[in-house]
Amino acid sequence: MHDFRDRVDAGRKLGQRLAPWKGQNVVVLGLPRGGVPVAFEVAKVLDAPLDVIVVRKLGVPFQPELAMGAIGEGNARVLDSHIIEATGVTQEDLSAVERRERDLLESRVVRYRQGRPRRDLHGCAAIVVDDGCATGSTARVACRIARQLGAARVILAVPVAPARLLSSLAEPDDVVCLVPAQDFQAVGYHYRDFAPTGDEEVVQLLDAAEQRLPSLGKTEHAGFDEEVEIPSGALRLQGTLHLPARCDGLVVFAHGSGSSRHSPRNRFVAAVLQAAGLGTLLLDLLTPAEEVNRGNVFDIALLAQRLTAATLWVGGDDGTSASRLGYFGASTGAAAALWAAAEPDARIAAIVSRGGRPDLAGPRLAAVSAPTLLIVGSADPQVLALNRQAMAIMRSPTRLEIIPGATHLFEEPGTLNHAASLAAHWFVHHLLPPGPPARAAESAPSGLL
Repeated sequence: MHDFRDRVDAGRKLGQRLAPWKGQNVVVLGLPRGGVPVAFEVAKVLDAPLDVIVVRKLGVPFQPELAMGAIGEGNARVLDSHIIEATGVTQEDLSAVERRERDLLESRVVRYRQGRPRRDLHGCAAIVVDDGCATGSTARVACRIARQLGAARVILAVPVAPARLLSSLAEPDDVVCLVPAQDFQAVGYHYRDFAPTGDEEVVQLLDAAEQRLPSLGKTEHAGFDEEVEIPSGALRLQGTLHLPARCDGLVVFAHGSGSSRHSPRNRFVAAVLQAAGLGTLLLDLLTPAEEVNRGNVFDIALLAQRLTAATLWVGGDDGTSASRLGYFGASTGAAAALWAAAEPDARIAAIVSRGGRPDLAGPRLAAVSAPTLLIVGSADPQVLALNRQAMAIMRSPTRLEIIPGATHLFEEPGTLNHAASLAAHWFVHHLLPPGPPARAAESAPSGLL
């Protein structure tokens, strides 16, 4: 029996345990890479800023696996004088290792932060988060580095760790662990899904957390997140619903192949829309068993049928029945969104397709009446050509936006942010009543409408 479905589930549960810190002067620090998805959810629960804490081990030159110290940002450094003395490492040896590791650390920081400054920890409580601890060596160093960077209090928070390790951790002021395992085998043993976290996911989650910052502490953006089950025939679709305090507009997501409602790309776009005052419903249109069959991924009629079921469910909910609705589709999900929006009784007020395959909606394209924004990367020529062909068939107000340098998954720095800002601007214009523009919408290029 697994303790956690995945890192998202672990982060939400960890965030609930840390709920007393909500409203306090805290910064959540994720340990790249696997700790960042967990930390993202913790920061979301606590309405706290998220950053990474990047550390590098200083290995003994002739025995690199043996740590004689570690470094962090801001020239932070911790040394083990006993190891240095016992191994006879000279100051010159130490300086050479530190220079090499400092270069690697800085390159990783640049890759993750994409120009964002490091969060100032002076006077704050730093909550250091990883997806689990095995030996505790990285966590120990990260806590010491956080203190050197000015944190007034350091809390180590992990979903799982060996019970015997927890009592030996002297570096943090407090330790929060959901599962103190008596018979610990490995961190991944406690997760149903422990797939590796990539650098791009780290960047996207940090971007998404940054988009949330303008709304922190503002009552007009206050709301809640809830895991929901939506009936669709004999199945129950899994979704994540975010509702602001006043939900005038809500966007239902239809993701493409190889993705899910937990996808960092979908969660990033959702965070941008939420910062603009919109509600969001992230949705899995297929069950895990169905996704194995690639034919289901391209069964647009099936996907559209389930998207329609989710739309009807939203329309029958007290909190969203009066909301204007939009669809955000990616890849084959965009075709499903257009197919569903073409239904005679559909009440969809706006559609955005990112890297979508609208051509797969076929003749239904001509029946779509909702204003539609097609976003495609300039380095995705085949999909760009298919979008142009689909646009020629459509009769609704339709615009094509091409993101320079973007490939199909919008993995290039800044391209997903650009696409999300365009989407936010489109939905704010078509779903929300006139009023002061939200920050996310203001960041979109002028002349879009």
